[in-house]
Amino acid sequence: VQLVESGGRLVQAGGSLRLSCSASGRTFNRYVMGWFRQAPRKEREFTAAISQGGGTTHYADFAKGRFTISRDNHKNLVYLERNSLKPENTAVYYCAAALEVHAFAALNEYDYWGQGTQVTVSS
Repeated sequence: VQLVESGGRLVQAGGSLRLSCSASGRTFNRYVMGWFRQAPRKEREFTAAISQGGGTTHYADFAKGRFTISRDNHKNLVYLERNSLKPENTAVYYCAAALEVHAFAALNEYDYWGQGTQVTVSS
C-alpha cells in the first residue's frame, strides 16, 4: 500500500483544515487507518485512527472533540479535519495503515506510512 497525504498548508489561527490521505491498491478497506503528527523537536504521536469499515474511531486525548477522522472506501481516502486551529497544531501530519492493530497509538503497529504533509498555523 502506498500512502500520499495532501492538504497541508499555512493557515491562520482559528482557521480550519482537512487533510487527505490517498491509498493505492484495491484492498484499502482491509486496513485500519491512522493519523499521526510530529511537531518540531518532538516525537511522532498518535492523533486518530479509524476501523476498516469506518464504524469505529479512536482519538488521542488531545484530539477528542477537536479532530475528526473519516474515510471513503470507494475513493481509497482517509481524512483528518480540524477546526479552530492553534499554533500548537503546527506539525507534519502522517497517515499510516495496518491490517491489524491492537494498540492504536503504537507507531510500530502500522505497516505503511506516507511521507507526511506540513501544517503550519500562524498566530
